Amino acid sequence: MISLFLSRVYRSIKIDPDVFDEVQKDKSATLPAAIVVLISSSAAGFGASHLGMMNFFFAPILSLLSWFIWSYIVYFVGVKLFPDAKTKINQVNVLRAIGFSSAPGIIRALSFNQDLMTVTFIGSAFWMLACMVVAVRQTLNFKSLWKAFGVVVIAWLIQAFGLIVILTLTRNF
Repeated sequence: MISLFLSRVYRSIKIDPDVFDEVQKDKSATLPAAIVVLISSSAAGFGASHLGMMNFFFAPILSLLSWFIWSYIVYFVGVKLFPDAKTKINQVNVLRAIGFSSAPGIIRALSFNQDLMTVTFIGSAFWMLACMVVAVRQTLNFKSLWKAFGVVVIAWLIQAFGLIVILTLTRNF
């Protein structure tokens, strides 16, 4: 079981398209996907701990919530708004694939100072973006990486807009 998990994490980091097909179909991969999100976000919290220990404690909680919301937005945009003919999937399948696409974020644990933090956080963000685009293409059975990229960008814009609205509404509290 652990060797399968580590193999999937490694293959996700390598951006192996087959691993995203595999995890989206494997109903027992939901908890492992959540563990990948927790490890990745804990690595970010650890890497940013020199900015304050609250980052280490809040990063995993916020990442789990963000992962769930993000996967639902990707599902909505990719399945409901812009599906391909072969796009027939449920939200939990998308959740699993997107969870494993956060595996490259583990590198953020290497952020021992501000300079390394900048490099590892920006580098891992682009790496995770590439994983996510491949995960979306595979999971939603898209023929085009560009379409998957478009779905990810539209979903990101929706999530960013929602976050701005929430921050604007709650800033006086």
